[in-house]
Amino acid sequence: MQAGVGQLTKTRVFVSGIGIISPLGNGLTETKNAIKSGLSGIKPLSLFPVPNAPLPAGEVSFALPGDVPRTHALALVAANEALRNLHMLPDAIVLGSTTGGMPLTETLIKEKNFNPELYKYHGTGSVAEYVAEKINFKGIVLTVSTACSSGALAIKLALEMLRTGAAKSVLAGGADALCRLTYHGFNSLQLIDPKGAHPFDIERKGMSVAEGAAMLLLSAGNDPPQGALAEIIGAGLSCDAYHPASPHPEGKGAAEAMRAALADAGILSEDIDYINLHGTGTIDNDLSEAKAVRAVFGQKMPHHSSTKGAFGHSLAASGAIESAVSVISIIEGIVPANIGCSVPDPALGLEPEKMVKRNTKVKAVLSNSFGFGGNNAVLVIGRANGQIRKAVSRERKPFVVIAKACLTGAGDLRGTFEALKQTGNCAGKVDIERAAEILPKNRIRRLKRLPKMVLNLAEQAVKAGGDQKPSAIYFGTGWGALSETYDFLDKLFESGEQFPSPTDFIGSVHNAPAGQAAIWYGAEGANVTATGGDYSFEQALVCASLLSREKDAPMMLISADEHHDILSGVLDRSVKSAEPSDGGAAFLLKCPGADAGLKIFPSFFGFMQNSTEIIELLVNTLGGSERICRSFGAIFAGIPACERSIGNDQLAELQSLLPEKMPVIDYRAFTGEFASASAVACAIALECVESGRVPAFGRAPEIGLDGKGILMLGLGRFATAVEIISS
Repeated sequence: MQAGVGQLTKTRVFVSGIGIISPLGNGLTETKNAIKSGLSGIKPLSLFPVPNAPLPAGEVSFALPGDVPRTHALALVAANEALRNLHMLPDAIVLGSTTGGMPLTETLIKEKNFNPELYKYHGTGSVAEYVAEKINFKGIVLTVSTACSSGALAIKLALEMLRTGAAKSVLAGGADALCRLTYHGFNSLQLIDPKGAHPFDIERKGMSVAEGAAMLLLSAGNDPPQGALAEIIGAGLSCDAYHPASPHPEGKGAAEAMRAALADAGILSEDIDYINLHGTGTIDNDLSEAKAVRAVFGQKMPHHSSTKGAFGHSLAASGAIESAVSVISIIEGIVPANIGCSVPDPALGLEPEKMVKRNTKVKAVLSNSFGFGGNNAVLVIGRANGQIRKAVSRERKPFVVIAKACLTGAGDLRGTFEALKQTGNCAGKVDIERAAEILPKNRIRRLKRLPKMVLNLAEQAVKAGGDQKPSAIYFGTGWGALSETYDFLDKLFESGEQFPSPTDFIGSVHNAPAGQAAIWYGAEGANVTATGGDYSFEQALVCASLLSREKDAPMMLISADEHHDILSGVLDRSVKSAEPSDGGAAFLLKCPGADAGLKIFPSFFGFMQNSTEIIELLVNTLGGSERICRSFGAIFAGIPACERSIGNDQLAELQSLLPEKMPVIDYRAFTGEFASASAVACAIALECVESGRVPAFGRAPEIGLDGKGILMLGLGRFATAVEIISS
């Protein structure tokens, strides 16, 4: 449950268990047998009716519980298998997903049923929370949504969590279910092959959308634990910063991610025996990846194949499924067949394996995952007893704040502060047209509310930071682009599922605003979107603290959410009776170092399932009650309206443990109710620490900080702590 500074220990990371469900089988054994037999799970879609002849898809045919959306059910099946031989629960769950509860949500919207009780599993973050609830888990729960690289990114985050000592074991992977949004969305982009995907073939025309889930149980240690299946040796991230939906034509970002993964693993390209290619079967993606692979491996090309002709493209689950395939390849000594490739396209310069290659020594596998927004994630997986590299250590330090910005119903940071001083309130909807005035009209003409908000925040922060441009983007959003999502589904159903909007589909993915920011600034480093409802800002900050390095250039942390007149009150239980509000904040941060100045650090993060028991652990993690009173002059408490009862109990429990009562600012009382309210509160708290006082907001008395910092707490289903100090 501790997300604080990890002890600096050298450690290796092993795969101790795998759970998988896909169109090829339910469980690791069925999957392994299907791969060895060269089978394909692609067949005409039958899950929901479509106007024309159903296109080929990778549909899971096993019975799933019907009381939750398919994504949630798939994730739980995979989690249970991965954990079946574990006697203790892991310390953390990290999950990648894009669809969340969309399979159910789109049905409800089609029926025009807007009963909020039926949407409780809509949020992308609800998948990991559902798994946690079902296995009775309390601890770190992170959800990332970077389109088709989400599952691989989740494993990279788990790897760094174990290297820093923030956890000793992590359940990590990805899950996504087939739904109308993805089926019709990819078809609207003309990216689905009506004959089924055949990656790298000269006649390829597109992908086959699919569903599934895979979860890996990862454990830290200097030596392989009993029953270890493989070792995660390294991983690399990058962003194309090129286009919202198309890859860089020369594969620049993909090549950089592969090189970063090899460097992280401490091995050379010639040490790789097999490349599990991303290989979707689309013309541009396969060409871009081929160029990237050739740039990294040159003439010494290892065995290579894409397995999406067999599994289909299960989006966020694909990277996790393919990591499981990589482990199977190592254990069984096989190279999976590139199903569907009869005649390799000579323009690609690759010769993927057409048939399963057996009795092959596979010591190390490089597995590629690339997604919308130019998000690239690459894993290097080796034998459990391979001794390919020495153990790695990582250390997390506070971030130095270079610049900050916010948007609320009262305007930017200055307008927000003035409103707070005069009325004690900055709630309301952002004036998006005014916010867009600082952005070039020709570059935002197709963008809707949330991406405009994000770009405004980023531009404010960059200008406040002396025009220092970020190298990496970390984004937190509770609900993503609600306007694009609703508009896509509304047009789809109004047209009898005939005419979906490709533009709205591209913009509907949670990581679309972060991708736009990366393109805007040419940020080719990590591009991470975290989504966990009211705690998404804190999740994004945790991700940044795990992935950033002292040598990195400045990075951007953004968190924002939009109010949607139809969806917000349906999806967010805290919004129902509150004034419509939205907004967010952005921070230009210097990666961990010893520099003096304003600093922020995520000290604690845990999924508590509405418990007061966690407060004592939170206090201990922060260094004890006396250290809290010594270091902080005030508490900014964030309690979502729907968590008010338990949050108040948790706050009272905290105060009872302190030697003296501390002043508390209940910031949602003046920011309004929206998922990214904590990001706005962080910007306000930083301004207060910088000035040395919390001004009299409305009728509240002024609070002198006496050189101390502010402790930001998130309470309710999650318990979080972010330290804001000046040194």
